[in-house]
Amino acid sequence: MFSSEEFSFSDHSHRRFNPLTDSWVLCSPHRAKRPWLGQVEEASADQRPSYDPKCYLCPGNKRATGAQNEKYSSTYVFANDYAAVHAEQPDCDTAALAQVAGQHASSELFRVESTRGQCSVVCFSPRHDLTLPELTPGEISQVVRAWQKIYSDLSDDPAISYVQLFENKGAMMGCSNPHPHGQVWALSEVPSEPALEIASLKKFHAKHAAEDPHACLLCSYVKAEETNAAAGESTNRVVLQNDSFMALVPFWAVWPFETMIVVKSHISNIKQLDDQQVAHLAEIIQGLTCRYDNLFQCSFPYSMGLHQSPTATHPDADCCHLHLHFYPPLLRNSTVRKFLVGFEMMAEPQRDLTAEQAAARLRALSNVHYKHV
Repeated sequence: MFSSEEFSFSDHSHRRFNPLTDSWVLCSPHRAKRPWLGQVEEASADQRPSYDPKCYLCPGNKRATGAQNEKYSSTYVFANDYAAVHAEQPDCDTAALAQVAGQHASSELFRVESTRGQCSVVCFSPRHDLTLPELTPGEISQVVRAWQKIYSDLSDDPAISYVQLFENKGAMMGCSNPHPHGQVWALSEVPSEPALEIASLKKFHAKHAAEDPHACLLCSYVKAEETNAAAGESTNRVVLQNDSFMALVPFWAVWPFETMIVVKSHISNIKQLDDQQVAHLAEIIQGLTCRYDNLFQCSFPYSMGLHQSPTATHPDADCCHLHLHFYPPLLRNSTVRKFLVGFEMMAEPQRDLTAEQAAARLRALSNVHYKHV
């Protein structure tokens, strides 16, 4: 039933379309006012030594497998001792599939692929007690350069079709070690989520190529959000930006304080960034993650990952556009998180806080870490 009152994005339910994944998210801003008597997480301990002799990732220490870390002084990369995929393993043939699907399994209903690849760990700093927002932009630049080398090297491997660089920060996001680090999973196939994005990027390009041979969904989106930010607070989803990158809460965000960092020029992968762009990306990462920590004055948990061309030589590389996703779970404070359950699992994602409200809160925060005030 329609009401005679004027529609308000701050008060009324609506759905927002995500052109990157061709999906929708339900936004229910009025639900942010409801009382909370649900799950409350324990506040994480935020005091750690700069070096922990029991940490598997600290310089010079032995890992669980007996391998020993170098006494590194900046970033440090090593093969994951408990990799999710391996470079060598047998194919999963029809006989192998029969073990779990039966002798007369339908290929339409039961499909399996043998997946190969390799996994690495990237220690961001030798300091056990620091996280990305507490590193300097110069130190984060070293991380970005490590990502560049890893991506470039893996792109040259004919067995690798996809490289995923990511970080899980905080125990709430399943991080098994608080030492600042990320991971690299390189696979023989392109996974489902980036494949969805690439399909949307290709679809947009094909639709607009006649009038603009360089048409790109994310190039157009960045320009539109720059215009929206200049138009006023009600349409401003930008958190911070510099000459090369924009950090914003996407119009279609699912998680309460979800953000994207998008390169402003059409660059398909991290390998293509020049020295100035590396410095600008480090500056944006530091500024955004610092605001995250400042929001609830805690070490703010999130999952972060880079989406770009699957490899530098991938056939769809020209349609891809480098961007980073940040998915943080916290909702009201440092101990109350968002859960994707019920309707979100059975129907479609739902959020309470609007993207504009979340961006305004993050934008208003200082880029000086709360520990240093």
